[in-house]
Amino acid sequence: MNTQRDSVVEEPILTVEDFVAGRQHDIFGELRRTDPVHWHVDEDGQGQWSVTRHADVTEVSRQPDVFSSQRGGVSRVDLVMAEQGVDPRGVMMMMTDPPQHTRYRRLVNRGFTPRTMRLLEEELHQRTVSIVDRVAEMGACDLVPDVAAELPLQAIAEIMGMPQEERAQLFDWSERIRKLEDPSHPNEDSMQAAFELFGYAHALGVDRRTEPKDDILSILARAEVEGDDGQPTSLTEAEFDAFALLLVVAGNETTRNAISAGVLELLRRPDQWSLLCENAGDDDWLDIAADEILRFTSPSQHMYRTAVGSYELGGKQIKEGERVVMWYASA
Repeated sequence: MNTQRDSVVEEPILTVEDFVAGRQHDIFGELRRTDPVHWHVDEDGQGQWSVTRHADVTEVSRQPDVFSSQRGGVSRVDLVMAEQGVDPRGVMMMMTDPPQHTRYRRLVNRGFTPRTMRLLEEELHQRTVSIVDRVAEMGACDLVPDVAAELPLQAIAEIMGMPQEERAQLFDWSERIRKLEDPSHPNEDSMQAAFELFGYAHALGVDRRTEPKDDILSILARAEVEGDDGQPTSLTEAEFDAFALLLVVAGNETTRNAISAGVLELLRRPDQWSLLCENAGDDDWLDIAADEILRFTSPSQHMYRTAVGSYELGGKQIKEGERVVMWYASA
């Protein structure tokens, strides 16, 4: 066991420039070989552990009693929002720990039953065909706004029961909020977008509780499960509003990233593109291809956890209160 930090790097191990230049995988590879649980200082001047091996990332992910999502949040956005007086920790599902997370997940699952998902799949299939047909008629397109962003926006609007013509507002909110990840971007505009989205979601929740419609948000607004005390429990107004924000921001960004990065990697690998085209009629094969695109492109590059006690990981002693970065893009 190593109780000392082998090295303290006074700058981030990865920068935006590294990703733009495609150097990130070389850096990850070196870390996996030489220091897979690596202590360094991040862009905000905070010390943290970067975890780059699959086994170690899995170990952290599967121990919420040791590595908390709630205590320190899971991204820079959470901390910035908390500093601005809107703390999502303990309210947004991905920033909760068991047993609260378990209860939250059971409630949300009420809105995503097999029947609901079948109906949603049929609707989204038609929307996908429509998007592709429109692009084919155009002859050329900008993949990200015309396809990669368009599909998740239409899906989110469908889930929320929002008029499709208003989906551009979802994109605007999502883009402004996600800029909280950028230390150089002013926080005021991003926080204003978060307040606007919270307000919109709150109004939706009030409407769906009093006049439910045939959409998933209506199910979520009225869903109940048995709590630990045996009494029925439902999503609080704050939890409902936070779920809507999570759906808009995370649902939009990750799906868009997977589509755009997946197409880019296929274009870089003509043999894989040909293989995909040859098997386009095989649903089982397409499921495997989709999983491989998610694995290879890592639409969500990383998430944070905070140690709630001392723990040895990869021969390094992590102390209570220290942050751990799980690099999915490396693992």
